[in-house]
Amino acid sequence: MTWNPGSWRSRPAKHQPEWPDVPALEQVEKQLSMLPPLVFAGEARTLKSRLADVANGEAFLLQAGDCAESFDGFGADAIRDKLRVILQMAVVLTYSSGVPAIKVGRIAGQFAKPRSSATETQDGTELPSFLGHMINDLPFSEGDRLPDPDRLLRAYNQSASTLNLLRAFTKGGFADLNRVQAWNQEFVASSTEGRRYQDLAHEIDRALRFMEAAGVSSSNPEIHEAEFYTSHEALILQYEEALTRQDSLTGDWYDCSAHMIWVGERTRQLDGAHLEFFRGIKNPVGCKIGPTTQPDDIVALCDALDPDREAGRLTLISRMGADKVGTNLPPLLEAVKESGHPVVWACDPMHGNTYSADSGHKTRHLDDVIKEVSGFFLAHQDAGTWAGGIHVELTGEDVTECLGGSASVNDEDLGRRYETMCDPRLNARQSLDLAFRVAELLR
Repeated sequence: MTWNPGSWRSRPAKHQPEWPDVPALEQVEKQLSMLPPLVFAGEARTLKSRLADVANGEAFLLQAGDCAESFDGFGADAIRDKLRVILQMAVVLTYSSGVPAIKVGRIAGQFAKPRSSATETQDGTELPSFLGHMINDLPFSEGDRLPDPDRLLRAYNQSASTLNLLRAFTKGGFADLNRVQAWNQEFVASSTEGRRYQDLAHEIDRALRFMEAAGVSSSNPEIHEAEFYTSHEALILQYEEALTRQDSLTGDWYDCSAHMIWVGERTRQLDGAHLEFFRGIKNPVGCKIGPTTQPDDIVALCDALDPDREAGRLTLISRMGADKVGTNLPPLLEAVKESGHPVVWACDPMHGNTYSADSGHKTRHLDDVIKEVSGFFLAHQDAGTWAGGIHVELTGEDVTECLGGSASVNDEDLGRRYETMCDPRLNARQSLDLAFRVAELLR
């Protein structure tokens, strides 16, 4: 079947907004198509090669960032703090696994979210649901909830600014391994579970001192700098199509809105618009896999998204729930293993463990998150496959959205700094707790 960046338009597209002004949308699409790409095809190819290492058991994927990025909370400090946590986690995971941690942020494009209902009702008034700042706004008024195509341009501009800052931080000394390990030492010293993590932190410190003594100093790019890639759920297909470019070197098409994009559990229909778009681009892509997925389903998805069986092309992101991962994941591991598709397996331990607290806040408990990761590792151990990574929602800020951890967030704390626009995120301390606990599994 022939493919072009717009061939998805002949297929049913789920979870798309009802744009009230189609000519205005078309004008925005035209503007976006003439703007510079946010990332480059060569960068996406490099990430694919790094993910091939993950598929071969020679690296570990850390994919992390906001549930949904905000236009309102945008700023250099927020980006820096989020990057800082991801770098801290990566050092812990790299040392424990003995392989590189591939750092992929949910950032610079994660502005849209599918919702279970197209509309929301408050006090007898029905309005469109909030779909993320790329489409509409959170306040419950007709003007705010009306999809506005100009927001696509604003998402592009904010993504470009975010990428500029990320590149400056990761290449300008902020990501130096010695600096990051000093942050980890600060965390361990002030953590209520510090003694649990102290030995590992000291081991990393000794390894860094040994490298310095052996002449591997911070002047080495591998020590002084960090590779960092961007990703988001490619939900709004007009935006993705407008930023798809044909590579001048290979002639292949790349979605230049991010290095990696993924398709969600709600939009991965085999005959749907999203899979039609995904099958033609050459970026590394991801696919969320929930507890109702059957072995035949997952093999069909692999055949559609990875027909050439190319290592690094497809990441399957398992989101089962702590109580279901031990039962539901093993048959899928066996089916993919028998199919011969060299996929990356990553664990999203967040979405299957969400519930409403007594206060009404949507939340997750860190213990459930860790329990699902543990079940994920155990399933891979039994199957003889590589537990290739984790995919988590986090922030560098001191929010109180998830329960547990050394931050000691309890039910009564949820309302203190509950700032997410959609799903609850781990705060900085909880994210480091998770990294050290995953490190114990890797060791």
